[in-house]
Amino acid sequence: MKIERIETFLVAPRWLFCRVETDDGLVGWGEPVVEGRAEVVRSAVEVLSEYLIGADPLRIEQHWQVLTKGGFYRGGPILSSAVAGLDQALWDIAGQAYGAPVHALLGGPVRDRVRIYSWIGGDEPDEVADAAAAQAAAGLTGVKMNACGQLSPIPTSAEVDAIIGRVAAAREALGPDRDIALDFHGRAGLAAVRRILPELTALRPFFVEEPVLPDQAHHLGDIVASTPIPVATGERLYGRSEFLGPLRAGVTVVQPDLSHAGGISEVRRIAALAETYGALLAPHCPLGPISLAASLQVAFATPNFLIQEQSIGIHYNAGSELLDYLVDPEPFRFVDGHIARFDRPGLGITVDEAAVRKAAQTPHAWRNPVWQHTDGSFAEW
Repeated sequence: MKIERIETFLVAPRWLFCRVETDDGLVGWGEPVVEGRAEVVRSAVEVLSEYLIGADPLRIEQHWQVLTKGGFYRGGPILSSAVAGLDQALWDIAGQAYGAPVHALLGGPVRDRVRIYSWIGGDEPDEVADAAAAQAAAGLTGVKMNACGQLSPIPTSAEVDAIIGRVAAAREALGPDRDIALDFHGRAGLAAVRRILPELTALRPFFVEEPVLPDQAHHLGDIVASTPIPVATGERLYGRSEFLGPLRAGVTVVQPDLSHAGGISEVRRIAALAETYGALLAPHCPLGPISLAASLQVAFATPNFLIQEQSIGIHYNAGSELLDYLVDPEPFRFVDGHIARFDRPGLGITVDEAAVRKAAQTPHAWRNPVWQHTDGSFAEW
């Protein structure tokens, strides 16, 4: 069996899909994308495809090694995301070739269902109490919200009060038996975190995510030591070596993205590394159906898995939802805040190719917002 053709599709709202076809008709799907830079990743996929055309798709590890290390200049989000989508597609083909779900090829399932959470509140969090109550009514046991919108370098008393008030409102709506995760999105510097986290402690967040930017990870040890709230990070880290510092700093939760951090192959290794530090895996996934399917396959087979992000209904998905690209949405059905293990071969989903090709006729050009402080200087989004 040889790889015969590789195609890419820019589809709304902000995703890039790739389709890998073999000479005997097997088709694997992947989702290689950097949100806001999808066209650049598409070009990277095209370059890497030069190596894969004509190759045996079942030599996944060999291909991963060459795709990540075959160039003198390595790493970074563009290359690792391109590799991630191709890696997902190769695992999809392997599962179909062997007649087994990917989680079986990873050593077999360790759980029967995966806990999931949903987003509430948007980029500038608002009306979180009603949104949290709606998710609870839908059966979810966990939500995540941005802790803040645009934030001053040293937050004012009013900004801190607004953060605490929103989290308190969500906690009141959810009650004590459901979880609230807070994403700082790198918007808070060390001074802001030191001011905010002590006042959040009584509300018992599930975890606080990206309290500082990845390039300020040297502060993580001090943050972890200063708060009982579990600290999470990792959506902007792209390989095992980049997770070593945060793990040594004592983070509780690692959040590699299956579409950014080298795909199924590398995230599986990141999870194993985290396990040696007693840390838990909660894959980042505000993306499309293929990325979610790949994340779930890893979750089914990973002992130190915690919870799975998913983007159904997220504020980025205006006009297009991930279920729109599936022939059958049943694998992603929520029951009591969980997705039950599914055992179809490969990634376990059937992509609606006709819908993908139709959507790709009007490709998106999504860009993330660029924020400014009141003085006109750049602000973290």
